[in-house]
Amino acid sequence: MLEGRQWCSYCFGMRYLTAPTRFFSLFFFSLSVCGILAAGKSLSNNSSSGNWMNWRGPFYNGSSPNDSGDRSLPSKFDEDKGYKWKATLPGSSAATPIIFNNYVFVSSVRQFKDPMQKGRGSLLAFCFDRKSGELLWQRDAGSGYRPGRGDGTDYMLDSKSNYASPSAVTDGQRVVFFFGNGDLVSYRFDGEEEWRRNIQEDYGDFCFQWTFSSSPTLHQGKLYLPVLQRNEIVHGRGKPNSQSFLLCMDPSTGKTIWRHIRPSKAKKESLESFGTIIPHEGQLLVAGGDVLTGHDPISGKEIWRWGTWNPNHKQEWWRLVPSPVVGSGVVLACAPKKAPVFAAKLGLSGTHEGESGLVWSSAKNETLTTDVPTPLYYDGKFFILSDLRKNLSRVHPKTGEIEWSIPLPGKYKWRSSPTAGDGKIYTMNHNAEVLVVSSKDGTILHLAKMGGAYDDNTRSSVAIAGNQIFIRTNENLYCID
Repeated sequence: MLEGRQWCSYCFGMRYLTAPTRFFSLFFFSLSVCGILAAGKSLSNNSSSGNWMNWRGPFYNGSSPNDSGDRSLPSKFDEDKGYKWKATLPGSSAATPIIFNNYVFVSSVRQFKDPMQKGRGSLLAFCFDRKSGELLWQRDAGSGYRPGRGDGTDYMLDSKSNYASPSAVTDGQRVVFFFGNGDLVSYRFDGEEEWRRNIQEDYGDFCFQWTFSSSPTLHQGKLYLPVLQRNEIVHGRGKPNSQSFLLCMDPSTGKTIWRHIRPSKAKKESLESFGTIIPHEGQLLVAGGDVLTGHDPISGKEIWRWGTWNPNHKQEWWRLVPSPVVGSGVVLACAPKKAPVFAAKLGLSGTHEGESGLVWSSAKNETLTTDVPTPLYYDGKFFILSDLRKNLSRVHPKTGEIEWSIPLPGKYKWRSSPTAGDGKIYTMNHNAEVLVVSSKDGTILHLAKMGGAYDDNTRSSVAIAGNQIFIRTNENLYCID
């Protein structure tokens, strides 16, 4: 689209044309503008209905739109039948598959088997054909950067996860992969590398207890990444007085547009957040450091702040994992480790705490809590999965009232963030068992075994695109329709 001054220049130049020439010039100019608008509308419609372009989907809340009356998402499948195709992956990852048109993107790691190369491996970016599952391209995306004194390996820092934990993101022109060692790499859809940088090299080693795994956000022509970290050296990594910040970059070059320092009174590990920036109605929503904040996407300037779920910042070991989720005029912040869920009012300005700006909390209901999974907002309701209480609950967004709650089966932890479409909720446990639940009444529709007998620590969330779901286990990527 033309910017304001370009429109003015065009109109000014029209003054010097003859009437017939001016007429035909305006006619063809109008056609070109309509074409641009139509293309933009097409991309917008496509991105909302048939694609899953970021970790939490087209609405940034885990839901897929019910905009096709004849659409039916699958509910009966397992690792042996019911899938369209299956692709083998070289290693595990908590990253959710990212889908745009006929492309499916996913990150992974590869560990070298040679004992003489202990600690060596690769950080990988994959692109698959959505129709056939054929591998279109594979790239070694890692730089080999190791923080501190050379801590960790090429592909992981600790035993809890690996560097391929963050999900990629696409704007329909490029796909950007981020890895926990700080590597940020952009590829064109044909696999050509567009640019790369390493956030630790640029701004200092991360100060996190565990592997940093926030996913990047692409929104309205900008690329965003939060780095909410501790302000002290952790296990020999980082530096004293490190600052937490939000980073805004040009997605075509990777160059920094702005870097906004985000202060907090939280202490030690409670300063750390693994959540993702969620855009909503002209603001960037960020949870971490014991507070929830809203920021101007143009400058990063803080517009409002609500907190804290950690009174007097007494708890020093409350790292935050869930991202914010918006619905029905409120935004949820999920305190960790069996602490309550809080719903803050949207449209705030300035600093708020306690009851000021708070719509409801689950402080009086111990069953409503989540430590790792980010809640889902779908069909006018919140769905909160508690990995510690092992339940899934449907919650009224304006009151916090539990409308139904079901226990989650099996012995493994349920830590996949729930996703939904076509009246069905999908989530997966560490053993790669996928649970399909009715969003209407909580009826369990199916339990699918998708991993090996001893598969453990599967952490990816299920992606939904059109009438297909995409499941990433430790060993395979499935397309199911």
